Amino acid sequence: MVSTTPMDSPPGPAGPGGTPAPPTGSPLLEPKPRPSGRAGDKIFLALSRGSGILLLVLMASIAVFLAYRAAIAISADEGNFLTTFEWNPAGNPPVFGIAVLLFGTIVSSVIAMLIAVPIAVGIALFISHYAPRRLAAPIGYVVDLLAAVPSIIYGIWGALFLVPYLEGLNLWLDDWFSWTYVFDKTEIGVARSLFTVGVLLAIMILPIVTSVSREVFLQVPKMNEEAAIALGATRWEVIRMSVLPFGRSGVISASMLGLGRALGETMAVATVLSPSFVISLHVLDPGGGTFAQNIAAKFDEANELGRDALIASGLVLFILTLLVNGAARLIIARRKEYSGANA
Repeated sequence: MVSTTPMDSPPGPAGPGGTPAPPTGSPLLEPKPRPSGRAGDKIFLALSRGSGILLLVLMASIAVFLAYRAAIAISADEGNFLTTFEWNPAGNPPVFGIAVLLFGTIVSSVIAMLIAVPIAVGIALFISHYAPRRLAAPIGYVVDLLAAVPSIIYGIWGALFLVPYLEGLNLWLDDWFSWTYVFDKTEIGVARSLFTVGVLLAIMILPIVTSVSREVFLQVPKMNEEAAIALGATRWEVIRMSVLPFGRSGVISASMLGLGRALGETMAVATVLSPSFVISLHVLDPGGGTFAQNIAAKFDEANELGRDALIASGLVLFILTLLVNGAARLIIARRKEYSGANA
């Protein structure tokens, strides 16, 4: 007697290894619903988005406040705010302008960048590619520690040590490079000049540029360096062909970060500079001034209009800083080789 087994559904085609494939309409073939997302991811997304929006709101509120108070001051100014070589908002009539402050800020920052950036890149390359590990770690620690020193400490050190000892350097520059007109020293005295400010600012921004550049150089793919070495390149050729192209964007970012500190430095500049509202290309002579130094020196003694005038100068510094950072971003975005993609 032959028994038959009832079948609920006809057998499907054989699957891999001879096992029968699941029948059509089986739950195994239906697409699984995608997870809607964890609660932590949603909270983190909301917090990060809110932080970005809050930052934009804060920047906009600062800009609106500065613009409002600056408009009050400029409307009462009897001189040209951009070209006047005088700062007397308490006079009758009030006359003030930012020409000298803008000149001093730019000149001192340019001097600081010309001195600090090449030295910082050299120190970063030494730490990342030349120094043995036992020496690189302590040097890197000291560099990071210098970046945390307060500005007033640099200012006191500059006033008590740097200014007296720079007088000899100023005389040497005047003897050998007075033909450039820039290093022609016409006044004999203490070296409280824009050149001294530039040297002090270079020392202050050196740790920042060095730290960022060092970290960028350490991220260079080892395959690029090993490939250059396999082709017979020297250590300098490896750095020139592999390290510097990859880290160029990082060096630019580090330089702009240092420039931002140089533009807005206050107490250190106020300690070593003897300001005067005179524009002179003799950077070794006392004179000039910066936006931050002028605000720190005259805010306490200023009347209401004087404070509005100082806020107006702060608005110019705010715009100048935004332009510098925007220019740096534009340079990196327009030059693909700066991004490290072609390294």
